[in-house]
Amino acid sequence: MTPQQLVSQLKSSPPAPLYLFAGQESYRRRACRKMMVEKALPEDLREDGYARYDLDETSIRDVVDAAASYSLFAAERLIWVSNAEAALPRGAAAFDEKDTAALARYAADPTPGTVVVFDAQRLGFDNDDKSKMERLRKFYAAVPNVVEFSPYSPDEALKLAGELAARAGLKMNPALLNTLVEALGSDAERIATEIEKLAAFSGGTRAIAEADILALAPDARTATVFALVAALGRGDRAASLNLLHTLIRDGEYLPLALTFLAAQVRFALTAREEGLKTPQAIQAHFSKLGIPMWSSRAQQVMQTLGAFSKPQLEKAMVKIFETDKAFRDRSPDDRLVMERLILDLTR
Repeated sequence: MTPQQLVSQLKSSPPAPLYLFAGQESYRRRACRKMMVEKALPEDLREDGYARYDLDETSIRDVVDAAASYSLFAAERLIWVSNAEAALPRGAAAFDEKDTAALARYAADPTPGTVVVFDAQRLGFDNDDKSKMERLRKFYAAVPNVVEFSPYSPDEALKLAGELAARAGLKMNPALLNTLVEALGSDAERIATEIEKLAAFSGGTRAIAEADILALAPDARTATVFALVAALGRGDRAASLNLLHTLIRDGEYLPLALTFLAAQVRFALTAREEGLKTPQAIQAHFSKLGIPMWSSRAQQVMQTLGAFSKPQLEKAMVKIFETDKAFRDRSPDDRLVMERLILDLTR
């Protein structure tokens, strides 16, 4: 089920006895956890009824035994089990049948008044984590309620940002709001944090400017990738490699960064072929084609246009295509793939 479905379920009925929370998205997870605590435990029982376990430190059989035992101090309990993926054996080793059997026995006859949540937050749903996530689902197959915390889509993140900005009373035009969402890679947790910072920074007394976003989130994805575009345009290999290191350090998914880079170069190449000379002309042209183009993005395209000649833009598109293909090869080293692109474009 999705987090939204869980929230709807909790609004209309008590929590089920067993849940598996899977996925890395933290903003919705935090909201669901808060609601789970409120629904599973009356306020006066939370001190005695809330228990936490960590499968990095405790075996799953010990957790199941604790859940199966009645408490002398609380008729209702919530047991939160973090690092649930730690129960998986290493590599492709077979599951411990005693672990899965204990979990299945408890799922068939859970303790009344007790809610157990196994929380697996380290694994995502794509790329290298995909097979591990499948193993996680198989291991916890006895748990009937699986809540998947997938990353926000760009549209979902933009909608959330608008809601949070309105709630915070931020004076922020839609183009800048989009810049913020894009800069933070549609990461809902970071969006919420940055909007809180912007609200405190502005005090609600003045409109937010793009400089405010870059000042408060200097390593944001759009700013860093755009700086990489500029460094490539100058042929500055050292700066380009340093910016790539920044993206890796911040946990950026490099194929996603390549997508932004490709869009920037493609927009600049189109603008050059159409003879567009100003940011206003660029914005008008792409908007007429039905492609969203805010003023801040048009300014960036204009700067990219100034940094690259037409042959350089055409070469960049070919190399970006080759890089995208390399990302799709089996088990690529993403860093080496991007470094090769930088070396090719800064010869």
